[in-house]
Amino acid sequence: QINFVACQLFALLAAFWFRIYLGPSHASSAVRHAFATLFGIYFAVFCFGWYSIHLFVLVMMNYGIMNMASIPNIHRYSFVVAMGYLTLCHISRIYIFHYGILTTDFSGPLMIITQKITTLACQLHDGIGRQAEELTAEQNRLAVKTRPSLLEYLSYLLNFMSIIAGPCSNYKDYIAFIEGRHVHMKLLEVNWKQKGYDRLPDPSPTGAVMYKLCITLVSLILFLTLTKNFPMAYIIDHEFLDKTPFLSRLGYLYVVTQAAKPKYYFAWTLADAVNNAAGYGFSGVDERGTFRWDLLSNLNIWNIETATSFKMYIENWNIQTAAWLKRVCYDRAPWYPTALTFVLSALWHGIYPGYYFTFLTGILITLAARAVRNNCRHYFLSSVPLKIAYDVVTWVVTQLAVCYTVAPFVMLAVEPTIRFYKSMYFHMHILSILVLLLLPVRPQAHSIRKPQNQAVQNSVKN
Repeated sequence: QINFVACQLFALLAAFWFRIYLGPSHASSAVRHAFATLFGIYFAVFCFGWYSIHLFVLVMMNYGIMNMASIPNIHRYSFVVAMGYLTLCHISRIYIFHYGILTTDFSGPLMIITQKITTLACQLHDGIGRQAEELTAEQNRLAVKTRPSLLEYLSYLLNFMSIIAGPCSNYKDYIAFIEGRHVHMKLLEVNWKQKGYDRLPDPSPTGAVMYKLCITLVSLILFLTLTKNFPMAYIIDHEFLDKTPFLSRLGYLYVVTQAAKPKYYFAWTLADAVNNAAGYGFSGVDERGTFRWDLLSNLNIWNIETATSFKMYIENWNIQTAAWLKRVCYDRAPWYPTALTFVLSALWHGIYPGYYFTFLTGILITLAARAVRNNCRHYFLSSVPLKIAYDVVTWVVTQLAVCYTVAPFVMLAVEPTIRFYKSMYFHMHILSILVLLLLPVRPQAHSIRKPQNQAVQNSVKN
């Protein structure tokens, strides 16, 4: 943990230096790629020692696949090798370290690299192996038309800004950043002459970085105070279960879940600030004319804490991982995209049984929440008081449902998970099943969804 924080703080300083002294106007793309790669390799070795070899082995294995595999199969081979290697490393954690956390736990960076490898492989397959009319608008925008060079490939996967804590970004966005086109491309989407500008503005990330560092500091303080005082293990303590009423246990479950969040807020917000400090992460201009630096943001804290649906909560938590799951699984799954996406998410996180309890429960609650929303929500939109009442109830249910779902994710093992769900009387499982049995559910397509362009053409023909 000390190495992690030290590396990220050093990366923050290096990112400022990188933007000021190795900006696109001061250094060539090759120099920027080389610096980002060498610093990233150094950070990996510093943090993880010999275990960092796993990162480099996986990167080079998939570089060989990317250059030797046929384009129609490049995304399949890359996916199988990357996920297979990651899974083997996850297995070593559970059998060698027996649910313990290795002090040099390299699985986090390996998970990020797996995301990047599969993302690049899918986008390369879209750019070379498929016709433009077969792609959705997003797939068309992100498609990669040529195989990257070794330096570009290593820089994308191992750069110092994201090797420790991510996030995963799209290859084309990263290359545009290195080449100095990243901000310019986003600014061209706005008509600046109408706003009174005679030339494109030059947005600075300093304000966004300072704001995110403040969030990081608050998260760190909360982690040091709340997290250790409210351990998740206490909710399955025998004395606690015997003496505490059910509703009080529900309330305490919410408290310990809230206490577990600051470490994620800290790590992801600091990682976002590092990328912004280097000049990466500009996402455009909002309706108020404010420059936004949230292209790589991994969470929206306000939307998480005020979420009134399971879907809204998931969409604002670990945003870049959700985007990765959508691009490599949900948009490409031939059948049952929701279930397959949850399964992939569990497999990517690891093989601890608690992960699978969480994601299988998540599938059930997601389907039930969707059924309730589709069948009931429109009845509460006729007046403001009804809408407020609906939002309050759905907020409470959503927050408790999330707490109920993620508890096994923290407990990891089977025995404490079963004890926890027994203490909760399996109430969310039972309620979700009843909802699915009693409310009509709109059937999902069991075939590959048509690309946007093709759908539009068919609509015009009809």
